[in-house]
Amino acid sequence: MNKIQKKIWMLAMVVLVFMSAIWIALTYYNHKTQSQYNNILQRYLGFNEVSIASQQLVTDLNNYLLLPSPANLENISHSKEKIRNAKYEVYKLKNAENDFALTNYLNLIDSLMETADRALLFQSEKETEDSAKEFSEATRISMYISETSLTLLDKELKTYELMYRGIIAQSKELNKLGVWLFLLVTSLSMLLTYWISLSITRPVENLTRAANELSKGRFDLQIKVDSNDEIAFLAKTFDHMRVNINNLISEIQEKAQLEHELQQNKLLLQESQLISLQSQINPHFLFNTLNTLSKKAYLEGSEETSDMIVNVAGLLRYSLKRLDRAVTLFEEVAVLKQYIDIQKARFTERLQLHIEVDDACLGVQIPGLTLQPIIENAVIHAVEPEENGGVIWFRISDDGDKVRIEIEDDGSGMPEEKIRQILEGQQVIQTGGHSTGIGLSNVVKRLRLFYENEDVLEIQSEMGCGTKVVLNIPKTRRDGHHDKTPDRG
Repeated sequence: MNKIQKKIWMLAMVVLVFMSAIWIALTYYNHKTQSQYNNILQRYLGFNEVSIASQQLVTDLNNYLLLPSPANLENISHSKEKIRNAKYEVYKLKNAENDFALTNYLNLIDSLMETADRALLFQSEKETEDSAKEFSEATRISMYISETSLTLLDKELKTYELMYRGIIAQSKELNKLGVWLFLLVTSLSMLLTYWISLSITRPVENLTRAANELSKGRFDLQIKVDSNDEIAFLAKTFDHMRVNINNLISEIQEKAQLEHELQQNKLLLQESQLISLQSQINPHFLFNTLNTLSKKAYLEGSEETSDMIVNVAGLLRYSLKRLDRAVTLFEEVAVLKQYIDIQKARFTERLQLHIEVDDACLGVQIPGLTLQPIIENAVIHAVEPEENGGVIWFRISDDGDKVRIEIEDDGSGMPEEKIRQILEGQQVIQTGGHSTGIGLSNVVKRLRLFYENEDVLEIQSEMGCGTKVVLNIPKTRRDGHHDKTPDRG
């Protein structure tokens, strides 16, 4: 755990301890007050319950004397049970101060129940007059119980008045204590928070001022932060970075002149190479020568030879003029068909090509001479080495915001190491010596540069199971260019 975290945890623990202490204290006093209040209330409720139960017993006894029935007799039993329970609760309230009064009170309850039993006995023996007398006595005892209950309640009120006032005063003091504890905890928390925040923000402010100076280009000012936490380590690292940047700027300034001179020399070298290449072969002369040979072959009846020469001329013209700029898929497919016609003249039935093209996708932009090197790679590795030749599938389909191009063959497959080298842009030497010079690695580099996307091309292959090259061409480039359907007229 780092030091800043320790400071924050310390603040949280201090606040937690204070809040826990307040909660425990308030809970204790609240429980104590509640117990006192419940004790007083229980005394009041006990006397009141005895009074109500005695009156109910007299009422049920009167109903039974007027109409003896099992139901009314059952009601008397219930009332007697209630008065016994009430008596038991009142008995719990006995203490040294009310022992005499409460003993008489309990004796009255017993007298009431005995009188009720005698009334029932006389009623069962058909002694109506004696039963009525016992009922009158029970009524008198019930009224006396009610009066005694009021007397005891009044005495209890006077006895516990001081205690009740003490509870009220204690509650007020508890509220004051809660307010003072809240203010104390709030003050201590604010002081501790200020101290911890100051120990964090002050070094950050120093570091911010140093960063502002660096943004103004002042790399000669030392960055120093006085603290013993991670921000001090960050400041030392930042100062080390300042020194490195300052040294790097000096090195860049020294190398800038050398790079400029090197670039000038490179441009001169490229210009001289171009002039040398143009002096070796004139493209216009070569195109005119191929056109002348094509017409001569046609006049002599060699139409196949004428078509092949026309395809070679078109492929050569395309490779020389279109390599440095974007073309449409329509143009790429047209040149691809010319290349396949040339290869079919060489391999005849050994080369089988199946083309599935969605015409709606042919307006998408693509770097020039992208598909022909991939097809050429399939011809070299899947068709040429096999005695019976091979099959190549070429598909263009709509894939939402992209166009999916698949070039698949049934050759011997490609090892994983070679796939990795191609996708990493390493130069892979073609075996067989028939390449045009634009290999798969160059195609990968040009596609990634053109679309500014690393995942534009993928290669799926297993040894002995053929190879599939998949191009995921965006319909809209990052520069906002929208591709259009080409004009085939």
